[in-house]
Amino acid sequence: MHDDIKQALDVLRSGGLILYPTDTIWGIGCDATNPEAVKKVYDLKQREDSKSMLILLDNTAKLAGYVNDIPEVAYDIAELSDKPITIIYDDAKNLASNLLAEDGSVGIRITNETFSNQLCARFKKPIVSTSANVSGEASPKNFSEISDVIKQGVDFVVKFRQAETSNPAPSSIIKLGKDGQVKIIRE
Repeated sequence: MHDDIKQALDVLRSGGLILYPTDTIWGIGCDATNPEAVKKVYDLKQREDSKSMLILLDNTAKLAGYVNDIPEVAYDIAELSDKPITIIYDDAKNLASNLLAEDGSVGIRITNETFSNQLCARFKKPIVSTSANVSGEASPKNFSEISDVIKQGVDFVVKFRQAETSNPAPSSIIKLGKDGQVKIIRE
């Protein structure tokens, strides 16, 4: 795993794309602050850039660097959730503008999975995490289901966890308004 993290960091720092395991399904990742890298993800997925992508962070302390107003309940939800949860926040900052939704919001998940958590911690910036599929195709449940188009379209494929055959569920998604209002998008 150490070599995978080192190589993934080199690729992320150079503006490249990685294919990596997360706390849910395998994801395509890049530096979430680099608009050129984000564009490469949209191009690989053959996806319109009007559809935002989420980012991963390794802990809630980093939220303030990427969201202007964090409702206090966000910390409780992130810490108390027993499964991966993506929270959509209004008024994102310090991220590639082509990563954000049209209203300026962004989805952020705090990852507790070993590889993605250590990668985020060592990268010291948020990492894009979007399903490892071409837009419109089914999201692969494990590495063996990822298409060759995706595998060949990234700059580095992580070896860690490739042999797993589990079928992890996608994260729950909620939107938190500045007023603390909670809207469930996906359970």
